[in-house]
Amino acid sequence: MELFWGILSIKSITFLTFCVFAIAAFGYLLGRITIKGVSLGTAGVFIIALLFGAFFYTRLGQQLVVTFTSESLDHALKTTYVSNALKIVENVGLVLFVTSVGFIAGPGFFGDFKKNFKSYILLGLVIILFGGLSCAACIVFDAKVYGRPFNETAAMLVGLLSGSLTSTPAFSAAKATVASELEDIVAVGHGIAYLFGVVGVVLFVQIIPKLAKANMEEERAKLTSSNEATESKITGTEAELDAFGFCAFAIAAILGVFVGCIKFGNFSLTTTGGCLLVSLLLGYKAKIGNVSFTPKESTLKVFRELGLMFFLIGAGVAGGASFVKYFQWVYFIYGIIMTLVPMIVGYLFAKYVLRLSLLNNLGSITGGMTSTPALGTLIQTAGTENVASAYASTYPIALIAVVLVSQILILIFK
Repeated sequence: MELFWGILSIKSITFLTFCVFAIAAFGYLLGRITIKGVSLGTAGVFIIALLFGAFFYTRLGQQLVVTFTSESLDHALKTTYVSNALKIVENVGLVLFVTSVGFIAGPGFFGDFKKNFKSYILLGLVIILFGGLSCAACIVFDAKVYGRPFNETAAMLVGLLSGSLTSTPAFSAAKATVASELEDIVAVGHGIAYLFGVVGVVLFVQIIPKLAKANMEEERAKLTSSNEATESKITGTEAELDAFGFCAFAIAAILGVFVGCIKFGNFSLTTTGGCLLVSLLLGYKAKIGNVSFTPKESTLKVFRELGLMFFLIGAGVAGGASFVKYFQWVYFIYGIIMTLVPMIVGYLFAKYVLRLSLLNNLGSITGGMTSTPALGTLIQTAGTENVASAYASTYPIALIAVVLVSQILILIFK
């Protein structure tokens, strides 16, 4: 058996680092542009990442090269590393962001969930149900109008659904369910819809408070009641593992990744769900014995923003390449429909049937749409971290539901 060693050059690492921070710099500048009080915020990083991927993905691939050497071979075999490198950036960002959100939401999560758990479950199911129904309607329409085979159309549009909901688990489940020759079609659909799936929800959570002429001080006050009892739990003398809470954060991330890898049949919580669950529990518990397991608030805020930035860059650059290559207007429109219909129906259902407060409503919408970037924007818009509790409560329900709906749609239109 041959032993191969992979060597990633310092030049390649430096070039990737330069690109990541260049995208971040221009992305934040774009995100600062405000029109009538609405801005892209951190989602500006995603737009720049998409553009970078569209125009420079090949160039990036030429630079990110790994040389493999073998003891029995005199020559070196080369392969591009760009896809894996971007996935590393994306996953590191996801772990940082979701673990931070869990710690932030943890203290008030269980009180809020106990108070509103029926509403969160119903809302998560309603959002995914209408996402699935809109996808099914688009499949039937596309097959009838364009005469494409149902199985190919279903593969493309279920990919669009996962992109519209920015749901990696649904994307993975759809690829695992379709025939092997249709996996690339699912990937294309996911890439096409991902753009509006991110930007649409980011803009929605900013526009709705303005249309409602909401008093943010009053809305923030409605969120605090369920947190007051739990925030006072941290009392007495505590030993800290380190000054900033890096060690506690790292332990939560490690445990979260392991939990996310546990499979129940074809289903798993994934890295997102695993890190969210573990950090929620540690954030709620706050300490084990006399040892604090709560990172500093300033640490969590920095990691949350840094993680979101890395996540959007990794996903955006990879998505930009496939977006341009396979883009068709009709698929992009389908993606818009699959983003707007469940989001609007979910918002109206939460407001008029469940009667959730505005920020609880929008926090639940970001969770129901499984939209990590929109949560970051909503926290900035709301001016409080407490909206993360509603996201964390609705997210697991939506996560499970969207995976099941994606698989059911493919089986129905096989």
